[in-house]
Amino acid sequence: MNVHEYQGKELLKDYGVAIPDGLVAFHVEDAVRAAETLPGPLYVVKAQIHAGGRGAGYFKNNPEGKGGVRLCKTLDEVRNAAEAMFGQILVTKQTGESGKEVQRLYITDGVDIEKEYYCSLLLDRATSWLTFIVSTEGGMDIEEVAENHPEKILKVSIDPATGMQSYHARRLAFGLGLKKEAMKSAGRFFMALYKAFNELDASIIEINPMIVTDQNEVMALDAKLNFDDSALYRQKKVADMHDETEDDPKELEAHKYDLSYVSLDGNIGCMVNGAGLAMATMDIIKLCGGEPANFLDVGGGADKEKVTAAFKIILSDPKVEGVLVNIFGGIMKCDIIAEGIVAAAKDVSLSVPLVVRLAGTNVEKGKEILSNSGLPIIPASDLGDAAEKIVAATQHSKVA
Repeated sequence: MNVHEYQGKELLKDYGVAIPDGLVAFHVEDAVRAAETLPGPLYVVKAQIHAGGRGAGYFKNNPEGKGGVRLCKTLDEVRNAAEAMFGQILVTKQTGESGKEVQRLYITDGVDIEKEYYCSLLLDRATSWLTFIVSTEGGMDIEEVAENHPEKILKVSIDPATGMQSYHARRLAFGLGLKKEAMKSAGRFFMALYKAFNELDASIIEINPMIVTDQNEVMALDAKLNFDDSALYRQKKVADMHDETEDDPKELEAHKYDLSYVSLDGNIGCMVNGAGLAMATMDIIKLCGGEPANFLDVGGGADKEKVTAAFKIILSDPKVEGVLVNIFGGIMKCDIIAEGIVAAAKDVSLSVPLVVRLAGTNVEKGKEILSNSGLPIIPASDLGDAAEKIVAATQHSKVA
């Protein structure tokens, strides 16, 4: 689960991470009142959406104008910035061309910046250790730094048997070239991030930029936090921060039925049981020259209602030009899957090619239900055959 920048900073502040003073605003007048409570004389107005690159982004109503992060010198400028952002669609390299509507702003106090750095903390899956990644190239995309200046990236991994120690923090600070008081502040900063990551069940904390002020204080000027969904039951404060307006409506609907669904950019909808099989299905679609429109795992114990809901969610995506159903029946029975497919296809008046590959428990019953449905379902003998058929069918429909 993602949270907004202001929410992430609120959480980090509880652990002693230094942040600029700031308040969230939901209306233009909120933004002005928030600025009035800040010391000034500089204010920063920041659009709050679940995407990076806000400052370099643009608004659809004004592509040539300023982005979603603006420095203001007066309260009138704060008002003008808020009026220009609220309710508008902000497009960044992470949102895609569809962009996201700005419904919240974060008004922060301006700070004197001596130097910007990059800092993140995440789980290195190769070692299963939490790992700090820092760089002197703050404010830039870390992918760009890694490609063009890999020597400017420092990684420090933390052995879970010992946890974060002061020498880890010193190594990070030395690696960034920090001196004296800034080094002491950085040590506290890194230790606080590590504690927050563990106690909040985070999956990533990214601070870009991390700054050193003119007072040698290390602060988080921006913050991106993501959390393990499976741990939210014990993180009520984090769970209560969930902003459903930032979620894909299809993913929200899938959550109601306990379906694992992630929307992608392709045109071939996928319904599969089992995460590993779903990944393999998407891989083989790409191998055959197609592009998956989603990841969807209906799980091992789905019933007819769940399968019907899954099928409808796939078809609600306007990008979908064909659907591949790949089911290996174990606990999940093929006839139940078939009944759900038929019910959903009839309910939504199926108008795109549908390829179905069934194997396992009650497979013959399932195939019989599909063949007697009267629907133009294309059967497949195995996964390779299914992928080839759905890719061919979608390409044919484009030509037609």
